[in-house]
Amino acid sequence: MNYQTELKDDILFVKLHGDLIASSDTQAMVEEVDGSGDGESLLCAVDLSDVRFMDSSGMGVLVSLLTKFRNRGGELVLIKPSDHIRKLLIVTKLNAIFTIAENDSFAAQFLKESIY
Repeated sequence: MNYQTELKDDILFVKLHGDLIASSDTQAMVEEVDGSGDGESLLCAVDLSDVRFMDSSGMGVLVSLLTKFRNRGGELVLIKPSDHIRKLLIVTKLNAIFTIAENDSFAAQFLKESIY
């Protein structure tokens, strides 16, 4: 898995590419995202549009990130998960805890409104 991070308007955007499975890359991404802005970032949008496959470890990564942001008073949204990933979220009922945005603009709007 590859990823890029960008801080834009106080929102940390994370773009994932490849398979979201247990690996050293996944752990590095979690640590980088959690430590962004000295661990003070409150808002995060994770773009899953280029994620082909996700296993239970990948789901755990998303839940872990969501928990980290919510524990510090913030929020996390998922952007445009592929059909396969969307089905996994539905089957595991994780769609009930994650907000899913269809694009960056909707994600940014939702995140900004979530903390006010």
